[in-house]
Amino acid sequence: MHKKLLRSILLVISMFAVSGCGIIDMIYLPPAEDTAQEVFEAANDAMSEKNYVRAVELYNKLRDTYPFSPYTVDAELSLADAYFLDEEYELATETYKDFESLHPRHEAIPYVLYQTGMSLMKQFRSIDRATTELKEAYDYFDRLRQTFPDSPYSKSAEEHMRTCRQLMAEHELYIADVFWHMKKYGPAWHRYEYIMKNFKDVPEVADHAKEKSLAAYHNYREAQSQEVREKREGSWKRWFTWL
Repeated sequence: MHKKLLRSILLVISMFAVSGCGIIDMIYLPPAEDTAQEVFEAANDAMSEKNYVRAVELYNKLRDTYPFSPYTVDAELSLADAYFLDEEYELATETYKDFESLHPRHEAIPYVLYQTGMSLMKQFRSIDRATTELKEAYDYFDRLRQTFPDSPYSKSAEEHMRTCRQLMAEHELYIADVFWHMKKYGPAWHRYEYIMKNFKDVPEVADHAKEKSLAAYHNYREAQSQEVREKREGSWKRWFTWL
């Protein structure tokens, strides 16, 4: 009788012990990691809600935690899109370039080239700034047009190429006009000549540069003549003073 009672008590104690371990595990053990699919879907949901900061965080998490997941390649491209939509154009440019470098044969490369060009073009702020990004954007659009002429992005790329050339021409004209207003007619003339020769595909700017080039050259020659006359007058004054 006593032995049966003792066995029953030990059984109850062991059951509580096992149950207690389960409760402790629930309290102290870290929660299970989300799967790659769950992280990817959460990131896509954030994109749909236009919560691009959260989307970037989740796409980066998927890329870093599950580098070999079948969702990772799509996440890398979506990460670039998230930066672009959040107007983080420098980061978007870098991420699109990284994608092309890692997956040069991916079917989305025409889109990646187009978006790289767009990201670069959107970094240009005004005609008084350097046109480095515009020139690079033009090259990306040109690559797309030549490499993937049948791509649905090719026609739009050609339009953006014209926009890039227009802005580059206006930038050069702005510099020439600055020299003009500073009455530095020699540099202005050379800059107008450069525009005429290198931006024939932007006729309205090239024609304006041609008109200003003639005027700048005339003023430049006048300034040179004036300088010569002043030097001569100075020489005569020194001569008479010596006499």
